Amino acid sequence: MHRILVVEDDPGFGYILKEYLEMNAFHVALLTHGKNISQVVERERFDVCLLDVMLPGKDGFTIAREIQAVEPDLPFIFVTAKSLKVDRLKGFRLGCDDYIVKPIDEELLIARIQAIIHRSQRGQNGSNGTTFQLGHFLLDVNNQRLQQGAQYKILTERECKLLQLLCEHKNQLLSRKKALREIWGTHDEFSRKSMDVFIFRLRKYLEADKRISIRNVHGKGFILEAD
Repeated sequence: MHRILVVEDDPGFGYILKEYLEMNAFHVALLTHGKNISQVVERERFDVCLLDVMLPGKDGFTIAREIQAVEPDLPFIFVTAKSLKVDRLKGFRLGCDDYIVKPIDEELLIARIQAIIHRSQRGQNGSNGTTFQLGHFLLDVNNQRLQQGAQYKILTERECKLLQLLCEHKNQLLSRKKALREIWGTHDEFSRKSMDVFIFRLRKYLEADKRISIRNVHGKGFILEAD
């Protein structure tokens, strides 16, 4: 299920928007302010953020900058009553994926969110990124299959996603926070322990090729080392 972060200070509009998004099979986190937004985005994985501009304390433009500082790839849409050209231009110069003026057309909003998610996924998992060569192994992401010669193992969804992330960061640090946020959606103690179990499994699967190892960097994350 795709996850949407909504930052909207109008409780009535926020509730209606949350209900409508959930009716369309999205998981929604609703905030009425931008306090501690960096921690929220670091703690949980989101596919799209919907931002009001006129918020108490920090405005939506400031919040967008804070989000970009910790999660630069998170797409965001301004949903606001500010309709002046200067505000629209400011929003797009900040890198927003869309700028929607209230009152909104709910069906059009859903279509725009789906289009953004589709583009984002296509960019992450393009045709050149669905298979990874690891020594004697071949990871087929689309079929969740780890193959060595004529033999192969079908991976669970999380095993496959975690190994894909490690491959995308091959010989570089994959931070615990990034992996937990993207795969588990949170980084609480249970999720951290769960990821350690998955790392152990992947090491067992890959141990037949001594050129490959998953090294733990204490307190930071993991490095998939491979020729």
